[in-house]
Order: sequence, then C-alpha cells, then structure tokens
Amino acid sequence: MKIGLYFGTFNPIHIGHLIIANHMAEYSDLNQIWMVVTPHNPLKKKEHLLDDYKRLNLVALATEDFPKIKPSDIEFKLPQPNYTVHTLAHLQEKFPQHEFSLIMGEDNLKSLHKWKNYEVILENHDIYVYPRISSELATLDLQNHPRIHHVDAPIVEISSTFIRESIKNKKNIQPLIPYKVWEYIDYNNLYKK
Repeated sequence: MKIGLYFGTFNPIHIGHLIIANHMAEYSDLNQIWMVVTPHNPLKKKEHLLDDYKRLNLVALATEDFPKIKPSDIEFKLPQPNYTVHTLAHLQEKFPQHEFSLIMGEDNLKSLHKWKNYEVILENHDIYVYPRISSELATLDLQNHPRIHHVDAPIVEISSTFIRESIKNKKNIQPLIPYKVWEYIDYNNLYKK
C-alpha cells in the first residue's frame, strides 16, 4: 500500500490541511494519507503548542469522516527532536509491507537541501509537492528530480497561527475548521489566552 505522510504540528488542524490531504488521497496514486502529528518542530516556539495528545485528538476528530486519511502519533515515541529521515526509517522497519512517501508544500521543498540526510530521503521515498503562493522556486536540481511529483492541488492560504490569533481575539473562525474540532476547542477553552 502506498502511504503519503503529511507531517505537521496541526496546532490546530484546519480545512486547509484537510483539503490538501483529501486531494492527495483522491487525485494521486497514494492509497492512504497519514497525518503525522509532530510533537515539536524545532523551527516553532513550544510555548504556543497545544499538548501533543490534544492535537492528535483534534486530527482524529477532523479525519473521522475520511476513510483514506488517518491520524498518526508515530513521532511521539521517537527521540526528540524529530528528524524525518529517522521517522521514515522507523516506519519502514515497522511496516515493511507499505511504501512511504512524503507530502509537503513547495515552501518546504525549497529548504529540503537543509534537512538531515535529505539525499537518503530522496533516494528511498517519493515526495508529493503541493503548490504554495511564493515568489521563488525550489532549487532547479530538486524541481526536476525523478522522485519529486508536483501535484496540481488547490492553493489554500489558511494558517494555524491565524486561527489561534483569531480565537484569542474572539473572532468567529468556525468556517475554517471542522465543526467537531471547533466544538472541542470551544468546550475546552483552547487557544483563548
């Protein structure tokens, strides 16, 4: 089975994440999309990060009506900080029957050459890239790499930061997140401080 790994802090998950994941599930050769909740991205401040299991629960609530999209806590059990190359090696060992690919935005492709052992990732895994609004392209050698597949997915410019700020400022952001996610956030008073 071909599994697409969509990594993120999902703090919180929003409809933009779901649009991308669903597009990959329906319009690529991937059989399933695993939304891998990252405990802590070294590039993001931990103080604004909701507890790992609460974020995993939000992803589970958001994806329960999408049979091809699954929440994953695989990185919770791995040493921190999380390096994608280590997560992929762990998954390949744990699930040898699956073929794992990465899903990333064009913005991440630009910095792929800075990732730990990125050559190993490209040697062993396909990367599905969705478009982002951006002025610069990825380095040309990566743009045309045989393992990199550009997917003509919808461009969705919604950010979790915008959603957190809006909740804090008492704005109605219900259309931007799945209803069950909104209920959980509201009931538990999340992101209000």
